[in-house]
Amino acid sequence: MLAAPAQAATGEPVNPWVALAYLVSGVFFILALRGLSSPATSRTGNRFGMIGMLIAVVTTLVTHFPMRTEATGPDAMELIIDGATTLEIIAAIAIGAIIGITIARRIAMTAMPELVAAFHSLVGLAAVLVGWAAYLNPGAFGLLTDTGIGAVSKVEMGLGIAIGAITFSGSVIAFAKLSGKMSGSPILLPARHVINLGTLAAIIVLTALFAMAAPEQTLPLIVGLTVLAFVIGFLLIIPIGGADMPVVVSMLNSYSGWAAAAMGFTLGNTAMIITGALVGSSGAILSYIMCRAMNRSFISVIAGGFGADDSSSGSGEAREQRPYKQGSAADAAFMLEQAEKVIIIPGYGMAVAQAQHALREMADMLEEKGVEVKYAIHPVAGRMPGHMNVLLAEAQVPYENVFELEDINSEFAQADVAFIIGANDVVNPAAKTDKSSPIYGMPVFDVDKAKQVFFIKRSMGGVGYAGVDNDVFYMDQTMMLLADAKKMVEEIVKAMD
Repeated sequence: MLAAPAQAATGEPVNPWVALAYLVSGVFFILALRGLSSPATSRTGNRFGMIGMLIAVVTTLVTHFPMRTEATGPDAMELIIDGATTLEIIAAIAIGAIIGITIARRIAMTAMPELVAAFHSLVGLAAVLVGWAAYLNPGAFGLLTDTGIGAVSKVEMGLGIAIGAITFSGSVIAFAKLSGKMSGSPILLPARHVINLGTLAAIIVLTALFAMAAPEQTLPLIVGLTVLAFVIGFLLIIPIGGADMPVVVSMLNSYSGWAAAAMGFTLGNTAMIITGALVGSSGAILSYIMCRAMNRSFISVIAGGFGADDSSSGSGEAREQRPYKQGSAADAAFMLEQAEKVIIIPGYGMAVAQAQHALREMADMLEEKGVEVKYAIHPVAGRMPGHMNVLLAEAQVPYENVFELEDINSEFAQADVAFIIGANDVVNPAAKTDKSSPIYGMPVFDVDKAKQVFFIKRSMGGVGYAGVDNDVFYMDQTMMLLADAKKMVEEIVKAMD
């Protein structure tokens, strides 16, 4: 039995070469994800993604190019290209390319998390605009039936707009928190869970009513759906604190993928469906992995405000001061030179101070003196997935020297020095011993097993994002190096000359 030919949104059969081109682009996207799974192959993965997107964009432009045929005689036809529309398309591509190249060249690696959040917001906004364009001009999208837009198309349209709006507004809040334009502390509204559930329920009801409504009754419904979706995006993200931003960025990435997939169904575009599904599913899987790494509930991530309950949040104040040892750059330099094995644990403080290049210089000097140096990366270190990996790659730290938590945690017992720079919660032993701690159950590095611990932080007054004190500060083998991370590492380097 033969299958019916695929159809585009216009109802016309899809050219098999177009379907093949979209399939090839999808394969390149899958190869891109495969490549991005490891720092060593990430450049290749990026190239595969670029090739796949180029194929998809060119295919779409060729198949939707503004042209028509006109009869010039009884037996002759002439192909006519719409020059004005063509110029608009070329101008839009050129403007987007210029903006993208400019941002890519100027953005600092430490600002990558907020850049990713900003780009997610644009994906969400694009989904909203495409959905509204399809609603306002359904004939151009092949969505018209004898009774107006089909019910299935309305559901796809409503879902695409809703998910896109949530992605947009949520990403705007994430960008504001990550860039420091808004407080990173959780903003806890009264009865926020009831408000969120009520708003989500209203969106679902409006989507159902929109799908069943007569054409003349749909405008208020789609307007209400869009507004509520924008609102719930804000409400879901504002209760989330800075410590949980890596999962937020990953989850928003997933949302943007599902929004694109929903719009792909509306447009009948196979490439959008494949790409959106890949981004959505991979982002969701990554979020799940990171939730496990942080001892968070995956369901509570989707609901918003996870880890922000009043009963479990830290006070943000350090506990009563206890005796601790404070050292100098000269002390650290001497002990590092005498070590045989050093494990470096970077965190967001390193990113803020932009200390990765000085850290690489210090590691190079130690290796020249015969010291074995390794880097330990926690799954949620920094403000986005892979943040520390990106910063170390920028400083040209060899990939083979960078290890994930599960691969290196057993080596701390053999390490002469655990060098902590800008990390806090990910090395806090309370996660293993204190059941009342908000980070209890989160896998952490066993730095307490190292012979010597150097801990770089600005002062003893602050605590980690979780708002709890860290017993590592007060261990007998810990030496606190209280200063800006970059300045301290540079002083250690000078002391080792």
